[in-house]
Amino acid sequence: MTHIRSHQEVEKIRESSRIVYETLQVLKDSVVEGMTGNQLDTLAEEFILSQGGRPAFKGYMGYTATLCISINDTVVHGIPDETEFRNCDIVSIDCGVLKDGYYGDSAHTYVVGKVSDNVQKLLDVTEQSLNIGIDKARTGNYVSDIGHAIQTYVEENGFSVVRNLVGHGIGTALHEDPQVPNYGDPGQGIKLKSGMCLAIEPMVNEGHHETYTKPDGWSICTKDGSLSAHFEHTIVVTDDGGTILSNGVYNGY
Repeated sequence: MTHIRSHQEVEKIRESSRIVYETLQVLKDSVVEGMTGNQLDTLAEEFILSQGGRPAFKGYMGYTATLCISINDTVVHGIPDETEFRNCDIVSIDCGVLKDGYYGDSAHTYVVGKVSDNVQKLLDVTEQSLNIGIDKARTGNYVSDIGHAIQTYVEENGFSVVRNLVGHGIGTALHEDPQVPNYGDPGQGIKLKSGMCLAIEPMVNEGHHETYTKPDGWSICTKDGSLSAHFEHTIVVTDDGGTILSNGVYNGY
């Protein structure tokens, strides 16, 4: 079941998403050589609680941390630990917040020190593919138009889109209908309506799109060991394209 959110509901999702955005802002300067995922996780939880929110991931289906921290070939759902970040690592941080019954969700991939031009291109293409997908989240389009636009841009730039993981609706649950794949033919699935709230999140691999899950049951990695980047925003569908709720900017709805 898909939901059309009222203005009041969108504002509650925006508030949870604001906390997510500000959490990532707090963390970004700490993604440095020698830092650990556990240290970032502690910082994130303390900040979220200080804002009146709750970590959305902690306790979700048995997950034990506040953040998902996915390094290099880990696509998503990496569990924070005591591994120290190294120069040239890429670190994807996914954060979710629950406040007043509504969720926000966002992710960003950071670099530790300096990376090669091709690795920087991977990050830039992934982030731009998110922006392209958000632009397609407009009234009258189909949900698959989002993924088609993302896939087309990513593959034109020589990378691949992960296919067994998708974006999702968001609101009073962390994951709601509809699923939002990052690939596929246009004109498929549900028709988008103003007020739908979605978490759009391209996961893009430097190599092949296939993945596997580590024995911890959570960490999903590229099958060929190539690097992977992940960017995500919570948005609301409008007549003019998606309005981002998780970028710290109030641009109306």
